[in-house]
Amino acid sequence: MTGDDAYMMKTSDTTKYLIHAEIIADGVVERPDVVGAIFGQTEGLLGGDLDLRELQKTGRIGRIEAKVESRGGKSYGEIKIPSSLDKVETAIIAAALETIERVGPCSARIKVTRIEDVRASKRKKIVERSMEILRELFEEPEIESEKITELVRQAIRVEEVVEYGEEKLPAGPGIDESDAIIVVEGRADVLNLLRHGIRNVIAVEGTNIPKTIVELSKKKTVTAFLDGDRGGELILKELLQVAEVDFIARAPEGKGVEDLTLKEILKALRNKIPVEQVHVLKREQALPKEEKISSHESLKTHKEMVEGKLLARILDRNFNVIKEVPVRDLVKTLKTNNIKASVIVFDGIITQRLIDIAAKKEISYVVGAKLGSVVKLPTSIRIITFDQI
Repeated sequence: MTGDDAYMMKTSDTTKYLIHAEIIADGVVERPDVVGAIFGQTEGLLGGDLDLRELQKTGRIGRIEAKVESRGGKSYGEIKIPSSLDKVETAIIAAALETIERVGPCSARIKVTRIEDVRASKRKKIVERSMEILRELFEEPEIESEKITELVRQAIRVEEVVEYGEEKLPAGPGIDESDAIIVVEGRADVLNLLRHGIRNVIAVEGTNIPKTIVELSKKKTVTAFLDGDRGGELILKELLQVAEVDFIARAPEGKGVEDLTLKEILKALRNKIPVEQVHVLKREQALPKEEKISSHESLKTHKEMVEGKLLARILDRNFNVIKEVPVRDLVKTLKTNNIKASVIVFDGIITQRLIDIAAKKEISYVVGAKLGSVVKLPTSIRIITFDQI
């Protein structure tokens, strides 16, 4: 057993982080001097909530370890402090160590070298041991060595499914720590997203939307990621009635989220639409079939004329060209010209700034190569990307 392994065994089961620091003192000092200086010179510095003695009494800071050796009239050492505090509080404690200027009668300097995530270290050991078990203990010589890591990764991700909320919904371990969550239909969907490294996911488990999902939607940015079938439509309909959904992503038609590859998952999430746009889509679905076909063909024609050329076309309500300008001049043209436009088709990224200007100009369609970081979408505007035409 290594020294680090032995130290890990001493730390509390609740330890999250391990502060590592180095000390140099201009004279001969010993371990008690170092520990005494840490407690003495940080006392009252951070207030009662972060007082080291109080934190140690309540178990939120573990036993301070210090190893010191002297040579050439100076002392050199290593300090380790286990912490059950959160990241911010642990960083504050670490920074406080560097304010210590004396140890015993000697001037000294303390430098924090790293803060170790103890849980990450444990997970790393689990993965390493799992790989050893797969290689040595399973009687499956046909397993190719290059597949072992992926097998272990998938197994760990499956084990990471937790039961969340009073309804014990299947979820990834990243729900609480993430400001944005992905809501899917069932446990199999959660497993598939975890398998591909997406941890902030939770399932509704049925068409009756659980209270936990409703409450989460009030505090977090919610993307509903649903199957491309009738079931997905029904769940979406109820979600929109009872929860505060921000974005909607769908699996390809006829496919379930649980069956998607990583590439398909990422594409669906990239193409998510703001929930306000759903109302625009519903209004368009009410148009006569002939009018919808005509609009689609017109947009496709204009897209082909600007794609790859960094051009923008400003169109009237009948899809006739009012003005064609370089993409770099599009915003300036819209702001400085009294143009009665209804449609914009351009070879560029649709930004929040452009949408805001389009809303002021009462433009109905904005068609671009890609959708950028858009957080607010007026219900009067239909956003379309080139891959949707």
